[in-house]
This record gives sequence, C-alpha cells and structure tokens, in this order.
Amino acid sequence: MTTMILKPLEGLMVLDFSQFLSGPSAALRLADLGAHVIKIERPDGGDLCRRLYISNLELDGDSTLFHSINRNKESVSANLKDPGDLEFVRKLIASADVMIQNFRPGVMEKIGLHYEAVKQINPRIVYGEITGYGKTGPWAGKPGQDLLVQSLSGLAWLNGDAAQPPVPFGLAVADMYAGAHLVQGILACLVRRGITGTGGLVEVSLLESILDFQFEVLTTHLNDGGKTPERSGVNNAHAYLGAPYGIYATSDGFIALAMGSIIELGKLLRCEALERFSDPKSWFTARDEIKMILRDHLQTGSTSHWLSLLTPADYWCSDVLTWTELLKHEAFQTLQMTQTVARQNGAQLHTTRCPIRIDRELLLSDQGSPKIGEHNDKWRKEVAERT
Repeated sequence: MTTMILKPLEGLMVLDFSQFLSGPSAALRLADLGAHVIKIERPDGGDLCRRLYISNLELDGDSTLFHSINRNKESVSANLKDPGDLEFVRKLIASADVMIQNFRPGVMEKIGLHYEAVKQINPRIVYGEITGYGKTGPWAGKPGQDLLVQSLSGLAWLNGDAAQPPVPFGLAVADMYAGAHLVQGILACLVRRGITGTGGLVEVSLLESILDFQFEVLTTHLNDGGKTPERSGVNNAHAYLGAPYGIYATSDGFIALAMGSIIELGKLLRCEALERFSDPKSWFTARDEIKMILRDHLQTGSTSHWLSLLTPADYWCSDVLTWTELLKHEAFQTLQMTQTVARQNGAQLHTTRCPIRIDRELLLSDQGSPKIGEHNDKWRKEVAERT
C-alpha cells in the first residue's frame, strides 16, 4: 500500500538520462523523496543495466538489478540522434526541474544536451552529472567502472589481511557514494533555486566520491609523513585501528569485536594472556600478537557464550549474521526495511525501501520499474498540449 504522506519533492520533475548504477541510484532517491522521475532511454535496448545481471537473475525480461534501482520511475524512449526525438526531449527539458546524466565527457556536448545548452532551454534547471574521474586530466576518458575506480583510488589496499593481495569491496561502493553525493548537491541547488530563482550545475565523479569515502584514513596518511596503510596480518578489519578490531571464528560461528580495552577484554573473556598488554600503544604495535591470542582463545567457546560475557559489560561486540539469519531477526523486522513493487502487468519484485523517514513516516511506493518507452504516449500527449 502506497503511503499518503506528502513527500518533500512532490511536484518536481526529474529527467534521468543516466545508466547503470550511479546516476540511476541518485534518481531513485529523488523519486523516493517524491519527485516524478522519467528515464530517457534508447529505443533499442534502453538502459544497459537492463541486461546487467546479478547471478543471472531476471524478472519480466530485465535484470533484478535494473528493477531494484529503477523502481518508482517512468520511461520514455528517444533516439537522441533523431531530430524529431531530440526536439521532443528538449520540450521535456523545458518543463523539468532536474536533469541527470552520467555519460563520458564529450558525449552530451555532441548531442547538444550539455549544461550550457540545457541552461538556454531552461535557466531554472538543476543539472547533475557524474563522470568517472572528472572532466579533465589523463583519466578523463577512462571507463568509469566501479572496480577500476576502487583499484585506482587506493581503497583496495585497506581490505583483507596483510599477506593478501589488494581486496576490493564486494559492492559497487564508488557508484553508490557518487549517487548519494549527486543527490546532496542537487538538493542544495534546489534550495538555492528557491531563493534566487536560478538553477545550477552539480558535478561529481566516482573517483572523488571514493576518495571522500576514505577521508579519515587518507587525512591520516597526509599528516603522518606519508606512511602506507598497515593491514593486520590476522583478521584485519581496519588498517588504522589496533586490536581487537576484527571478526573472529568461534566454536560454532563468528563474533565481531570493535574498539575497546584489551585489559578489560582479557578479564571478561578470562584470558590472562591479554592482560599483560597494559600499554594502550601496544594494542596497535603488537596488534597481530594480540589478535592471534584472541583468535585461539575465542575458538574454545561458542558465539553465544562470548556474547553473554561481553554484552552485559557493554563491550562493543556482535554476532556475525548471514542474510537468512538477519531477515528472521526481530530487529530487522521492526525496521520494515522491505517492500513489494509491481509493474503494470503484475510482475512483482520484493526489494528494499528508501532508508529515510520523513515526519516519522516511511517513504514507500509500490510502483515498479518501467518497460522501455512505457510512458511515451503519455508524455508526447502532455508535450503536445503544452505547445
């Protein structure tokens, strides 16, 4: 059931020219906040993400990835190289509040839909664009793909243990953070437009977003003489944090230990070997030695046993759940974090909801992702009536 809350961005029109993850994730968040989002897609295949499969899973002819990141949107198909279609799109732009694109630098300039051209059509528009590495410099034309950006940014050297090669995140973190940063910039420009009446250009790149993601540790590197990150050789979870920070095997599962006193931990776990590390500096300098002691000790008891000792003392720890375990847990169910969306033909997808609450209300919509060009007739009629 769609909530009846008046969402903050209701009444705003967003044209989403973007593909794959970063731009569409930004448009999705704007849609969740109430904006009317229209995907502008190629007639022959549409957004390439429609065929970007995760585990070969698809629904109603499109990848579940496409469905999950393009729910709550409409679709208009247009060949931007065709003068008639391009003119139709220009008329849509004239009425839009926001436009998003994530093509490589130069592509929209060739079509004539770059910011300077669009601003002439609609001075109030907020134009958001995502590139891989910025619009200048030696990497400007390089493919803006998440794994490549993670690898170039230094991020992969923070993951895994010291003896392992660079380890990337198991998620498209550069795409997701760039999308979130684009939304922040777009919302800021919409606020400014409400004051000044003029729109603006918002630019983010995958590389800049993933560098910002590392701001804490990169700032340390910039101020400690340029030392390289030192990943722990044992159960590494953060290259810049001392013991006990990490995930450890128990006799029947795993337990996560965050920051805390090694002395206190030794007493709580009844592990005397830890109590000799009385100097807090040693918790980093002797990090691997401490972690090896912990690793061996924690394997002698169950996860529930260790949690029963640590949790009452408010020592920062947790179980390490699988998705199956998480979805059954009362804490997850209390959040009401999932929703079901559907296409006009009845095809349904169980997916996550917007994580934001407004005025204590969830932001829900049961509108699924669109078919390519599903809303062509609606918007061509709308444009014809306006002109």
